[in-house]
Amino acid sequence: MKKFSNVFVLMLVVAMLLPACGTSTDAAPDCRSTAIFCVGMVTNLGKLDDNSFNQSAWAGVEQARKNLGSIGEHIVTTDTKDYDKNISTFGESGYDVIVTVGFALGKATVKAASAYPNTKFIGVDQNQVQDTDQPIPENLVRLVFAEDQAGFLVGALAAQMSTSRKIGAVCSTDEVASIWRYCEGFRAGAAYIDPSVEVTVTYHTDITFDEAFFDPVWGAATAKSMMDAGIDVIMGAGGETGNGAISAAAKQDVYALGFDDDKYYSLPEVRKMLLSSAMKVITPGVFNLIKAAKDGQFPGGTNFVGTIDYAPFHDQASNVPPDVKDTMKEIEKGLRDGSILTNVEPEKP
Repeated sequence: MKKFSNVFVLMLVVAMLLPACGTSTDAAPDCRSTAIFCVGMVTNLGKLDDNSFNQSAWAGVEQARKNLGSIGEHIVTTDTKDYDKNISTFGESGYDVIVTVGFALGKATVKAASAYPNTKFIGVDQNQVQDTDQPIPENLVRLVFAEDQAGFLVGALAAQMSTSRKIGAVCSTDEVASIWRYCEGFRAGAAYIDPSVEVTVTYHTDITFDEAFFDPVWGAATAKSMMDAGIDVIMGAGGETGNGAISAAAKQDVYALGFDDDKYYSLPEVRKMLLSSAMKVITPGVFNLIKAAKDGQFPGGTNFVGTIDYAPFHDQASNVPPDVKDTMKEIEKGLRDGSILTNVEPEKP
């Protein structure tokens, strides 16, 4: 009987301790406390580890957690209807900074900035969704990029690597300013190298705005038409549509150029023929803005221009001549210091 009692007491003690341990481990940080600096990130559709914008932005939040001692949490969006709810989850919890990723969250971010005036918002790649007649809220900064310069870089690369002297860009809707800048920058970069190079830029204008980014079949078919016409370097720009184009090029052993992020990692099937990608360098931009918010130097109400770049040549490095590599470095330097201009309009005239 005594032995049974000891076992019973032990079980009772364990039962009492378990809930307490769970509560301690799962306790949410008190983000309303001035002693705790909290950063929440709401992803665009897709996984956190997407080898693209979500992952790059999260790396910036992680860097802030490591270097600034901040709390960092994320919510992965699985349905576009949840944008408002996901942002408000952090807003209602008193987070100091909320990062939202991608142009699709632009309107929800502006709305939330008004609803939570004491929270700082960082909108990644959202310059094309702001109503130009309305000022940017003072507690919102948009991390934007000069897509025309990124397109210019890979257009210059394409013109130098083409043997047929025919290159092309398969683009989603030109109603989105960033896509317009990518593709017209591509055209301008090729002309900078050699105005006689034939450049074909095709936009998906025969479909609705929302669908234009999610049509890899059209992207692939358009790329095939270009290849049939002798084009031997193809850039894709604009969601799954652009991915469809460069995937089709790679399958036919034609040079492909990616956009936004390094497609060597986010689209492995194109690796064997991927020359490079026009890139938006997101991680340091997100970190620097979080740090500015913590230091009381947040540049709210403005656009913060992030860094653009072109991805490494990866598997094609040995096929890119040294003089081409040197020229690319010179062009990149010229774009950064302003001695080279793309002359591309901010949006389609």
